Amino acid sequence: MMTDAKLILGDCREKMREMESDSVDMIFTDPPYGHNNNDGDLAHNREKALGHELTGAKAEDARPILNDSPKEAEIVFKGFLKEAKRVLVPGGCCCCCCCGGGGPDPQFARWSLWLDAEIPFKHAIVWDKGGLGMGWHYRRNYEFVLVAQKQGAACKWYDETNSVPNIIKGIRKIIPSQAQHPTEKPFELAAWFIRLHSREGEIVLDPFMGSGSTGVAALRLGRNFMGIELDEKYYRMAEARIRNWKGQTRLNEATGGDLDG
Repeated sequence: MMTDAKLILGDCREKMREMESDSVDMIFTDPPYGHNNNDGDLAHNREKALGHELTGAKAEDARPILNDSPKEAEIVFKGFLKEAKRVLVPGGCCCCCCCGGGGPDPQFARWSLWLDAEIPFKHAIVWDKGGLGMGWHYRRNYEFVLVAQKQGAACKWYDETNSVPNIIKGIRKIIPSQAQHPTEKPFELAAWFIRLHSREGEIVLDPFMGSGSTGVAALRLGRNFMGIELDEKYYRMAEARIRNWKGQTRLNEATGGDLDG
């Protein structure tokens, strides 16, 4: 099945207003958490002192994420939700990566309530990332993916085994290099949800596209993809990544080979 990808540079709140209502089958996204990630925080300072965990390369320069201060992230997230409610088809699901369950600022609790105010909250899925993350008394081994469902139709749900757990295991976290987005997610994480909440040929939207891992997952699974990204650096990274993937796919289709990766 031929699939298409449409990538848009800009603020998702503005760009989603240009989209038709009831036009997107599902959303999978990783919005800014409001933690000022990789901007003089613990993760950044640790990389500066010790180097990257896998490559050993030092991370001298901060790589701040746009709209990642607490107040900016709240405004952007709430604005995104209003448009998400409109563009999703009835029964379509919005799946948002979220931080783990720590305090003293329980973001996951606020986000769940904000989601529920716009798109009824369905479930919090635990992604067991493997390995020890940051933290002191409790090291951060997991993140939530918050799932909400637009009303008006039965949930778009395409598993027939009745055995899907609410804990995801076996998908390892990415420790981003300087050449990657600082909160890079493995494409397998998006794929896990895309399989459940969409069918081939349908449209998957990622309004906080980053470097395009959701797009790779959607295209690999025969879905159409729409991605929006505010930071031009990461937009160009996603553009090159998806163009390269589609080019490899056409080459392998022409030669009868198999695509790996």
